[in-house]
Amino acid sequence: MARNKFNVDEELETPFSFLHLKRLFGYLKPYKQKIVLTVLIMLVASGANLLGPYLIKQAIDQEIPNKNVTGLLILAGIYLLALVLTGICMKYRIRMMSEIGQSVIQKLREDLFVHLQKLSFSFFDNRPHGKILVRVVNYVNSLSDLLSNGLINLVTDLFSLIVILGFMLSIDMKLTLYTMAGFPILAVVIFLIKNAQRKAWQDLSNKQSNMNAYIHESINGMKVTQAFTREEENKRIFEEVSDGYRKSWMKAVYIQFLLWPSIENISVLTVSLIYVIGIASIGHGVSVGALVAFVGYIWMFWTPLANIGNFYNAIINAMAYLERIFEMMDEKPTIIDHPQAVELGTIKGKVEFNHVVFGYEEERILDNINIKVNPGDTIALVGATGSGKTTIVSLISRFYNLKSGEIKVDDVDIATVTLPSLRKQMGVMLQDPFIFSGTIMDNIRYGRLDATDEEVIKAAKAVQAHPFIIYLKDGYLTEVNERGTRLSTGQRQLISFARALLADPKILILDEATSSIDTETELALQRGLETLLAGRTSFIIAHRLSTIQSATKILFIDKGKILEEGTHEELLNKKGFYWRLQKSQHISLGVG
Repeated sequence: MARNKFNVDEELETPFSFLHLKRLFGYLKPYKQKIVLTVLIMLVASGANLLGPYLIKQAIDQEIPNKNVTGLLILAGIYLLALVLTGICMKYRIRMMSEIGQSVIQKLREDLFVHLQKLSFSFFDNRPHGKILVRVVNYVNSLSDLLSNGLINLVTDLFSLIVILGFMLSIDMKLTLYTMAGFPILAVVIFLIKNAQRKAWQDLSNKQSNMNAYIHESINGMKVTQAFTREEENKRIFEEVSDGYRKSWMKAVYIQFLLWPSIENISVLTVSLIYVIGIASIGHGVSVGALVAFVGYIWMFWTPLANIGNFYNAIINAMAYLERIFEMMDEKPTIIDHPQAVELGTIKGKVEFNHVVFGYEEERILDNINIKVNPGDTIALVGATGSGKTTIVSLISRFYNLKSGEIKVDDVDIATVTLPSLRKQMGVMLQDPFIFSGTIMDNIRYGRLDATDEEVIKAAKAVQAHPFIIYLKDGYLTEVNERGTRLSTGQRQLISFARALLADPKILILDEATSSIDTETELALQRGLETLLAGRTSFIIAHRLSTIQSATKILFIDKGKILEEGTHEELLNKKGFYWRLQKSQHISLGVG
């Protein structure tokens, strides 16, 4: 049976560190005044709520024996006011902390998203996109309860414990000491549970990430799945991944829920002990009212302890997610601006490669590349797949760092300028153009948001996209799905052509951008290409040599080196690599 990579936990366990919590709490600083106000209100509510057993004690020991109806009514009125005050304060706390918690989550998610856009291509190449998605959405959402309820509850529960302990001591010190006998047992339980719980939730976060990654990959590859009738095998893998998630969930929840019944059992045993001792002590320093009030405070005493235990659970769960969230946020982009980087002014389009060497670790992809391009030139790159053509054009936009050498644009080393000022003057079109969900109008306008509808339509007409667009149901306002699934590959490429033309880049890069356009459309597109290429420096990667015959210069690339360069006619006359490639294409097309 094939090994299922989605059931392998690739992420290493990171040590428990409160530095993650400190960073999370840093997001609460803008709301500290509201948090302090909410805490104060909740302390008032907690104090009011704790008056209940004491008022009952007074009623049993004082007012009822003395048949003081007025006193009973006064105590009942105070109790009712305390309950109303508690309810009002709880309403305010829920509204304010929900608002603060969701604001923090929104800010955290925005920071993650912004950081993702700064990361280099290698980060996305090496990670399933589903694992990235689960951190931005699911893991951040998992912090909601901790931020909205946990922090305030912790403060109020600690306050309640202190106040309850004060009431208990004021009623009977001996009974209070007996109550404390359950503390050592609880401490042992927490110590035994905490490490197992942290590991269980870390394992669960891994399994959730794996499942999300597999679902994401399966949806993207659904056409291939159905074409190769791979449904049963995919079902087997999904069941394996899903079962791994289910088992991890059950284990994590099982360990988490050990704490609550432990506290409940300890509290029941404590109350039973107090009843036995208290009843035996009635008439010997303990009144009936005091015993009833004391038992009431015991139940109240263990409730905040249970809440603190739940908060501890929430912290443990949050740590498993925070480790993953901040791990991604701490990922350093490999392509960054130099500390002294300057803005690149408006360029004319001159490009120079001087002794450029590029590769990954020991593997060399490009070896001593030298290219000189004048403004307005059209440079075509041809050669076998994997020869280094795409790498060359990727380096112009500084998607990767060089090993050695330099690339200049208008005599300025691109390593010394800011990335936005460089890339905004370039247009890159790939073999598989990306279409975003939205209207066709929005997709063309993507490269220049301030463009008018008339300018969008003009660009579409120039690249021969207008004829097919107007025959769609809603024309330019036709809604398309993510990746443009309602459009053919050729139509998506034409829309990308229009997008590039509208953006008006000074340097245009076409990476197999006409490979999926039919012959009839290609002939019409040649006129649009003339408009698209006019007045700008262009780099064209093409296997179809018919599309590059008018290029200013053609470079034949093989194994990271330039073996030939010249115009179409010059290279044919040399009868070298390019000539043999041209001849092989004619033979494959049945041309004599």
